[in-house]
Amino acid sequence: MLTAGVLTISDKGATGERPDKSGPAVQDLLAPLPAEVKRYEVIPDDAALISGRLIHFADTLRLDLIVTTGGTGVGVRDFTPEATRAVIDKEIPGMAEVMRMESLKKTPHAMISRAVAGVRGRSLIVNLPGSPKAARENLTAILPAIPHAVAKIKGDRQDCGQTQP
Repeated sequence: MLTAGVLTISDKGATGERPDKSGPAVQDLLAPLPAEVKRYEVIPDDAALISGRLIHFADTLRLDLIVTTGGTGVGVRDFTPEATRAVIDKEIPGMAEVMRMESLKKTPHAMISRAVAGVRGRSLIVNLPGSPKAARENLTAILPAIPHAVAKIKGDRQDCGQTQP
């Protein structure tokens, strides 16, 4: 069982002006991994706050998987990719590429997503778009690779090409 954290980044969500629908959608998709969501928060679009929460989730809570939703576009208050890059040790561009590629099949707006994925310590961090539909589509695209990625991050030394028993 993976441990996970879900962090919704939304100014309106953080002030209660709009209910968060993306965070719960992400949690629903993580359950069958199986993953236990140990922490779920809604915070405003603030780069320092986002970075701080990612560090806390990875270093203090030691979560295997941290999924953010929101703040990945080109809006003036979209800081999630910068906040994530500021705290990761390694970027995993293939995950973000797959998410954009799958989204492009549905909308040309996918090409302006700036979502990133990466590793901090022993945690996998993945940025998703803020809309519930896009968050579900993006996470679904990479879901099959998450358990393997987390195993590798945690030190699994088995060759990637070997069949798992």
